[in-house]
Amino acid sequence: MAVKERVGLVVSDKMQKTVIVAVENRAPHPKYGKIVVKTRRYKAHDEENKCKMGDRVRIQETRPLSKTKRWQITEILSTKKSS
Repeated sequence: MAVKERVGLVVSDKMQKTVIVAVENRAPHPKYGKIVVKTRRYKAHDEENKCKMGDRVRIQETRPLSKTKRWQITEILSTKKSS
């Protein structure tokens, strides 16, 4: 069975060892053909608290870690530029 992976943007890092990752899905509308953007938010485990808001990350499905947390961070693809 294939492991589920998603790429998304960290939108919250206020919790300890947990970040919220927003994953966008762009698909054409079945009837009208216009590209529709749907966003899902996943709670992901971040053991070392490395992720910050605005980082682009890859998450992977894992066993249930808490009531709502079923994903973990596998890698940080890019970090937000601090100004």
